[in-house]
Amino acid sequence: MAFTRATGKHRRPSRLTRTTANVAGVAAITTTGVIGGLAAPALAAADDAALEHTGLTQAISVGDSLADSIDAQAAAQRQAADDAAAAKKAEEAAKKKAAEEKRKAEAELKAKAKQEREAKERAARAAERKRLNTYVSPISGSYVSTGYQTGGAMWSSGSHTGVDFHAASGTPVHAVGAGTVVEAGWGGAYGNNVVIKMNDGTYTQYGHMSSLGVTVGQTVTPGQQIGLSGSTGNSSGPHLHFEARTGAEYGSDIDPVAYLRSHGVNV
Repeated sequence: MAFTRATGKHRRPSRLTRTTANVAGVAAITTTGVIGGLAAPALAAADDAALEHTGLTQAISVGDSLADSIDAQAAAQRQAADDAAAAKKAEEAAKKKAAEEKRKAEAELKAKAKQEREAKERAARAAERKRLNTYVSPISGSYVSTGYQTGGAMWSSGSHTGVDFHAASGTPVHAVGAGTVVEAGWGGAYGNNVVIKMNDGTYTQYGHMSSLGVTVGQTVTPGQQIGLSGSTGNSSGPHLHFEARTGAEYGSDIDPVAYLRSHGVNV
């Protein structure tokens, strides 16, 4: 009985063809880098039944277990990449948060320093205002030896237009408050005298001084020395004649003791 060789689409691939296809498949998987270090032990453990030999090449058939291992390794690689990305994102977020906290802390310190500086400046201004609004006695530790409106022939007006403070010649004379000097020089019966326009609009006069220490136009502060007491002009002896006035000129006098007391000076 004669046999004919199968041909056409029902013809089974030759051993050489099958072996070549398996080799090509394994090579393709290997070159992707997926199976890398996994391929060698996995292939070594492959079922002997999956191995086919030719005279030239050994081919390996990849089974389901190897495919699963490759999928697992790929998944692990993706997970590692995702974890690395998440860690990097978390690190960047932490750095951003730290930078923001540092910025806020610096801003708070700056604001606090500004508040403290402004508070000190306000306190300094308040202290200066208080100092400039302070009044003192024209002769430290002295007393009134002749009162206001005391009568007598020695005064051309018939009465004393100011008060006399007891003072030996050369005793420092002080501005009773802050103001501007409007007269400094010889004042006739007042001898060497100084007239100051006070910051509140009133005027004060200091007479019979032996020497002057200020000039017209000069600003003075409370307690500033403006000269030395003496006995120049119409004077019976060393003392300081002090007047308080509503204007710069003679005749606008007011009670000097009441004036000083209204500004907190106990005389």
